[in-house]
Formats: sequence, structure tokens, C-alpha cells
Amino acid sequence: MKTLFCTLFEQHYHFGIAVLANSLCASGFKGSIYAGFRGPLPPWAGDRVNMTESGKWEMEITPEVRIVFLLLETPAHFTNYKPDFLLQIAGLPAAEDCTLVYCDPDIIINEMWDYFEDWLTCGVALCEDINSPLPENHPRRIGWRRFFAPRGMVLKPRGASYANGGFIGLRPQDRKLLTVWRDLLDQATASLGGKDVAGISGGRTFDGLCGFADCFRKTDQDLLNAAIEACPEIEVSFLGPQAMGFLPGDAILPHSLGPAKPWRRRYFTEALAARPPAIADKVFWRYATGPIQPFSMAQIAWKKLSLAAGAAAGRFIRRT
Repeated sequence: MKTLFCTLFEQHYHFGIAVLANSLCASGFKGSIYAGFRGPLPPWAGDRVNMTESGKWEMEITPEVRIVFLLLETPAHFTNYKPDFLLQIAGLPAAEDCTLVYCDPDIIINEMWDYFEDWLTCGVALCEDINSPLPENHPRRIGWRRFFAPRGMVLKPRGASYANGGFIGLRPQDRKLLTVWRDLLDQATASLGGKDVAGISGGRTFDGLCGFADCFRKTDQDLLNAAIEACPEIEVSFLGPQAMGFLPGDAILPHSLGPAKPWRRRYFTEALAARPPAIADKVFWRYATGPIQPFSMAQIAWKKLSLAAGAAAGRFIRRT
């Protein structure tokens, strides 16, 4: 089945998009990457971008992979805009009968694409978060149910797995989940003050608690998990925290958490402060060379040297 790959980026996250695209090409993915963005086009796009008759910017990465850049005008923080963007892509003529995959720009594809195609046949493809599991009667889950019950939405427990909001894959028959996710996000963020409110970098800060027991502290993924409870008829297929590199194991989607992204980290210095490189950092620089070249060869060589030195230092320095 054909897959449309989607992501969102702005500012320095264009580095993440470039390496994510390189990793997709290396995985054997064939098709279109729809990249919603704010601000200017990435500097690495250069004269490789062409304007289509429909007003979209397209860039051919390889003969079998292209990026379609979509300029977005929304005040929402992009973390709160994911279901809206996926629904926008789902409405394109090219999306009919296609699976949709969304991936944050700080995640890398580290497995052959055939595996993802197989996984997508199992249900909505999700990865457990670093904070998973979240028991069925956890105060956070109870907070979602108490908030939405008076609004006519019944949430039913479906196990303890708590999804990370950075990756989701859906078959055409699963798209109802996107509508529910968007609607729940709209209601929850309205109670917090707007869709520009987010508990991560670039978002308007929270004013006090984020609902009962801080149940909306991580808006995008809290409401994704609430939507899963609201749609018991939709099959979901979870991979464990190992998939994103949060625990030792097969990291097929290594995810760089927090504000320190691989392209901004100073590995040796940070290792001396007991912050050694993670698997996501190592995989990122593995795919920094490819059809897209966002860094010079000198920059890549220096980062890999710093990474190796940081990894060595990290073996001896641990947080107390």
C-alpha cells in the first residue's frame, strides 16, 4: 500500500528534516514526504526546489523520493497541530487509499521500510513513551476522563501503554482517530488558553496546573492517548520504549528528547557534565551524509570526533 510521510518543522529543525529524509531514502522508502513549515525554506534546499502549478514547493531527493514543502499559517504550536496537518494531507487527492505516517523532525528511521509496511497492517502504529506504562487508573488518565465526560466523550481504559506523540502511522480505515485527536486537542487547549500553549520549547507557558493531576502537561501525546481511549473500535499496535531508544534494545525510531538536539549538542563538554551521547545522537550522525547535505564534511567530521570523545568520557562519568 502507498504511504504518504508527513512531518512539521520550523527554525533550526530543518537540520532534523534533512537527516530524517536521508534515513528514509536509506530505508528503501519510495514516495512523497509532506513537510509543513513556517518561516523560510531550508538553506540546503537551494535551487533544487521547484514551484508546481498548484503552488507547492517540491524538491526531488532521489528519482524515487521527493519532499513537498507546505507553508503553514497557524498560531498553533506545531506540537498541537499534528492531527490538523495529517487531516489536511488526508484530504489531498493523492492521499486516497494511502497509509499516513507522521514523524517528528527529531526522529530517525533506523530500519528498512519493509518493516514499517508490515507494522502498519497491524493497526495504528505507535511507540511507547519514556514515561510508559501509565496504569489504567493513573491520575493522569482519570483526569482525561473527568474532563471529557461532561462534554459527551466517554473514554474507556485500553491497557497501560502510553504512546509518544512523535510517531503515528494510520491505515485509511483508522483516520477517525485523527478527527477525535484533533477535537480533544481543541477542547483541552481551549481550557488552557489556546493551541499555542505547550509544555515544550517555543510554546506559551502554562499558568498553573494543566488540568486535574497535570493531565494535559504534554498536550499532543496526552490527547493522543485520550483519543485512543475514545476509539475502542480502532486497533492499535504498540512497540515498546526500546523502539525510540528510551531503553536498551532495537531502536528503529531513535528519538532525541528535550531541547538539546544532535545538531546543537557539544558532546564532549556535555559528557563531562554527565550528559553522554544517546543512541539517537549516534544514529543521527550516521545519516548526516546522504542525498541531502545540510552540513559540510568538516562539520560532520568534527561532530563525529566530539561524539566519540563524549561517548568515551561518558563511560567514566556518571551522575551522582
